[in-house]
Amino acid sequence: MLKLEMFDTTLRDGAQTEGVSFSVSDKLAVVKTLDAFGVRYIEAGNPGSNPKDMEFFAAASDLNLQHAKLVAFGSTKRKNIPVEDDGNVRSLLQANTSCVAIFGKSWGLHVTEVLSTTFEENLRCVLETVRFFREKGKEVIFDAEHFFDGCRSNRDYALDVLGAAVEGGADVLVLCDTNGGTMPLQVYEIVELVCGRFPGMRIGIHCHNDMGCAVANSMLAVKAGAVHVQGTFTGIGERCGNADLGIIIPNLQLKGGYECISGNLEKLCETEIKIAEIANLPVPHNKPYVGESAFAHKGGMHIDGVDKVSHSFEHIDPTFVGNRRRFLLSEVSGKKAVLLKIRDVAPELTKDSPETAKILDKLKELEHEGYQFEAADASFELLVKKVIGKFRPHFDLNMYRASSESPAPDGEMNSNAMIKIKVDGSAETTAAVGNGPVNALDLALRKALCVFYPELSNVHLIDYKVRVLETGRATGSRVRVLIESTDGHRKWITVGVSTDIIEASFVALVDSLEYKLCMEENE
Repeated sequence: MLKLEMFDTTLRDGAQTEGVSFSVSDKLAVVKTLDAFGVRYIEAGNPGSNPKDMEFFAAASDLNLQHAKLVAFGSTKRKNIPVEDDGNVRSLLQANTSCVAIFGKSWGLHVTEVLSTTFEENLRCVLETVRFFREKGKEVIFDAEHFFDGCRSNRDYALDVLGAAVEGGADVLVLCDTNGGTMPLQVYEIVELVCGRFPGMRIGIHCHNDMGCAVANSMLAVKAGAVHVQGTFTGIGERCGNADLGIIIPNLQLKGGYECISGNLEKLCETEIKIAEIANLPVPHNKPYVGESAFAHKGGMHIDGVDKVSHSFEHIDPTFVGNRRRFLLSEVSGKKAVLLKIRDVAPELTKDSPETAKILDKLKELEHEGYQFEAADASFELLVKKVIGKFRPHFDLNMYRASSESPAPDGEMNSNAMIKIKVDGSAETTAAVGNGPVNALDLALRKALCVFYPELSNVHLIDYKVRVLETGRATGSRVRVLIESTDGHRKWITVGVSTDIIEASFVALVDSLEYKLCMEENE
């Protein structure tokens, strides 16, 4: 297999995403996650831009990385001053990384209008900065910023900038589509040109996603000869984001025959989820390879085909990337999907079992009421267990009450709830206040149950959706509530339906906690 270098810039370019901010401890956690996955380089920040990044590099010096090199990022020296007197250059040295990424201007527009300098002085800045770090024993990755725009404007000068970096001793030349506006075939042609102009040099690619082409552009750059690929996990980054390594790596490794990481590709899902959680961002359900829906099948023909020959409707085995196959229940799924879902919960049942008929009848009854189990796998599993007699409730609900006050007292929560439950003959009555009746009920129920089941203290809601089912009945409509919960390791979704939004929410909430307790029993 041909080897490629994966360069992750989640902690530098990714940190420029709107709404994303990494603490020092966040950055350390991301580094450990990426290193365990096996990427080659981790660009971890710009020490010259803020004290937090310098604090991070000091803390990161104690890390014992197995696969990755930490990279400090910064610009070429400023014009008309000696390189050793430049504050940014000194900060890069203080970061004490074995590798530095230096960006320089390769588009004439930026040289004259942004830096307000001459073409010759810009070339001098590139040459002297790269040479300075090479003489300090650093591996130097030179990022030619706006290279593709520069090539379209003045190809000779853009190539001269690369030449200055090569003369200075750069180890890698990275061609940056900084504005994300270059078409894929243009990327291929220009990368091929650069590879021919600088034979023996490691050529890299850095793409932004402003046209939705960052992944395609990166892959075509590799096809044209690039061996170094920059991007971010989850595709976060400035504006529309960067090239998504969570897609590029499996594409190149599983489809292109390249070796991209030192670790195990089966950790892809785990890595993606960890980084997304640290960044406080969701992983899109329909994201290739790692999304919840990446190997989810809903159409009856698809489900039947996959059950018989998996690759009839799947381009890879989901286990290759640490994902799993899912069969969804809906009005278009057909009987086969229901039977396959039952098999997951109760493998002893067959299509001729009387329990199977009871489950199908119950599903039809609940779907008529507005229930939908397509996404609510946890509620479906509880339903099957109830029908076949395998479910033992962990608590009995005697009473609950919720109320709200409007307007809310200044600085106080506006809702309260009271609840009474019984566990093995022992009763517990609790009350709680919340920022809404559902929140108050959630807090009161957990407060009561944690007396008997302390493990529920780790469960919390991460998503809450309400869907109106009968729009013609206005506020008297039935609603469907979906609740997504997690215990920090697993996620599950439950559903409730009622004309009372509080009751629908409470049904889904009870299912969520019962499902967690069932999982604990199974383990």
